[in-house]
This record gives sequence, structure tokens and C-alpha cells, in this order.
Amino acid sequence: VQLQASGGGLVQAGDSLRVSCVASGRTFSSYNMGWFRQAPGKEREFVAAISSRGVGRSYADAVKGRFSISRDNAKNTVYLQMNGLKPEDTAVYYCAAAFGSVVAGPDYWGQGTQVTVSS
Repeated sequence: VQLQASGGGLVQAGDSLRVSCVASGRTFSSYNMGWFRQAPGKEREFVAAISSRGVGRSYADAVKGRFSISRDNAKNTVYLQMNGLKPEDTAVYYCAAAFGSVVAGPDYWGQGTQVTVSS
């Protein structure tokens, strides 16, 4: 599967932004999906995950209550709604797909979209 992320940009602290990831292929609904991010000089970290049917969701502690992951299997798309953005949320955001646990290790990665939050 190929993943194409989009929707990043430059926003101010407190703003909202939604990033999207479109997947190719007909088996999107078979994958658990997730978002990761990597800030300059830091390792890539888990942000959020959603199960294949959209029933289960999980979030990193740093984004709980501010970010929301969702998916539309009819559109082969997963979304990350980010509210109350902070400068420390600045990173390249990557979407990922996994047959198993997203947190344990995705099988596929998208190319990333830059999110920059100014103070």
C-alpha cells in the first residue's frame, strides 16, 4: 500500500489543523492506521492509532484531549485533527499502516507532512 499525507502547514499556537493520509489499493479497511511525528533532532514518536474498523483508538499522552484520529474507509483516508496546537507539536507528521499493532511497528510509511506551530 502507498500512503500520501497532506494538510500540514504553518499555524499559531492555539490554532487547529487537520492532516490527511490517502492510501492506495483496495485493502485499506484491513489495516490499522496511525500517525507518528519526528521533530528536528529527535526520534520519531507515536502520536495516535485507529483500528481497521475505526472502533479502537489510542493516543500518546502528549496529545490526549487535543488530537483526534479518524478514518473513512470508503475514501481510503485517515485523518488527524489537531486542536490547541503548541510549539512543541512542531514536527514532520507521518502516517503509517500495519496489519498488527501500529505502535509495535508499521508495515508501511507515508512520506510525511510538515506541521510548524509558532508561539
